[in-house]
Amino acid sequence: MKTRTLLLLALACGTAIMLAGAVLLFQLATGDDPAEAVPVGVAAEVGDVTITVTRSAESDGVLTVNADVDAPAGTDPSTGFRLIASGRALDPASVECSTECTVTFATAAADGSSRVLFYTRGDEQVRWVLGE
Repeated sequence: MKTRTLLLLALACGTAIMLAGAVLLFQLATGDDPAEAVPVGVAAEVGDVTITVTRSAESDGVLTVNADVDAPAGTDPSTGFRLIASGRALDPASVECSTECTVTFATAAADGSSRVLFYTRGDEQVRWVLGE
């Protein structure tokens, strides 16, 4: 292959990389800001479920969250809970749901007091700040 051909290919690759970077910067600049956290006691709609976190309490390395859940018949509202505790993602240790869900998380390994609860249904998500 000739040197001229290699230089033109390198120029084309460099241009493609710069164009991709410009598109990424545009997407970052015009992206939506994350939604505000829902206050405890306020109902939130997530997909086909309406959920209200009514209270949370942490004792001896266990965080217990109570939430009222209104879900269509035949759906399992117990899936979708997740906690970020001082930078660590935690799955529930247990979830018991009927019309109210009681969700427990083992937080003994999490340093600090930052607690953010997430509930996800499909591609929708809502969050509550439980401790800072």
